[in-house]
Amino acid sequence: MHHLAGHRNVVAIKGAYEDQVYVHIVMELCGGGELFDRIIQRGHYSERKAAELTRIVVGVVEACHSLGVIHRDLKPENFLLANKDDDMSLKAIDFGLSVFFKPGQVFTDVVGSPYYVAPEVLRKRYGPEADVWTAGVILYILLSGVPPFWAETQQGIFDAVLKGVIDFDSDPWPVISDSAKDLIMRMLNPRPAERLTAHEVLCHPWICDHGVAPDRPLDPAVLSRIKQFSAMNKLKKMALRVIAESLSEEEIAGLKEMFEAMDTDNSGAITYDELKEGMRKYGSTLKDTEIRDLMEAADVDNSGTIDYIEFIAATLHLNKLEREEHLVAAFSYFDKDGSGYITVDELQQACKEHNMPDAFLDDVIIEADQDNM
Repeated sequence: MHHLAGHRNVVAIKGAYEDQVYVHIVMELCGGGELFDRIIQRGHYSERKAAELTRIVVGVVEACHSLGVIHRDLKPENFLLANKDDDMSLKAIDFGLSVFFKPGQVFTDVVGSPYYVAPEVLRKRYGPEADVWTAGVILYILLSGVPPFWAETQQGIFDAVLKGVIDFDSDPWPVISDSAKDLIMRMLNPRPAERLTAHEVLCHPWICDHGVAPDRPLDPAVLSRIKQFSAMNKLKKMALRVIAESLSEEEIAGLKEMFEAMDTDNSGAITYDELKEGMRKYGSTLKDTEIRDLMEAADVDNSGTIDYIEFIAATLHLNKLEREEHLVAAFSYFDKDGSGYITVDELQQACKEHNMPDAFLDDVIIEADQDNM
């Protein structure tokens, strides 16, 4: 991050200090909320606004690549707004998976988040072009409210990514400009060598300053989908943590010792590298992508590390602890009055306890309430 110091769209490091246990990093305050939250609050949303936001995201990618850095974990959650008044105050905040690269260097470790990972990453042979793919996925979501590669399981998502079939037939794509779809196709080209570079993306007529992206409002359904997509990801993480907190000492026997063994620096939190190395020491045959998925599922506060309770949540299915009684306990946590139904008020109370904004509640209910009761 020091290499990117001074870039207007990268969060600034104000200072760092350490004590006997931790290294503390003081960073610029970003009080404007998450990218998706701002889009939802603004109401008016158009291709031109999506182009402006994408220009910022790709601008960060171009800056990284010009300095020999691959980000490797771009996603909307990793962009915050510095203040509530300026939409252009977007800041990239998480460089935990970033690495330096040399021209022609090939990386083989599978990292990133399932919806956003490039096909060459899954094939374990990739370079900086993977960041452009991920930015293309973000653009697709900004214009439609859903990711281009979707499935019920992680493996299903990966299969869809590898097939590379992009849906431009469903709503709202028939009314999206051809120029926008052309850019997405070029950013999501499955052949990295033929994919646009970050600089070429910024020169595309749809995205460049005073470009051709229209300013007419997009279908309100796009905003609704963005809210639902963001809310459900957070609700799943919250439910995992609730289940972990309901387990008895007997049920998690050995996991505390495992956590302490993996936490090699005794910081009280496990990094991705510590988790990966620790899992291998314990004989796990999980792929890097599956370990990353555990990390993503458990890291409720998006800190980049997992604490003890989050660790228990991340290892639930590995230890066969997701039995029916635990699912019932998780449901009961939300169902405060024991009625057998989770009301909006009950969900609101649980969300406050886990610092989830009220703005997500209605869309969580709509998404989860399949029988419209």
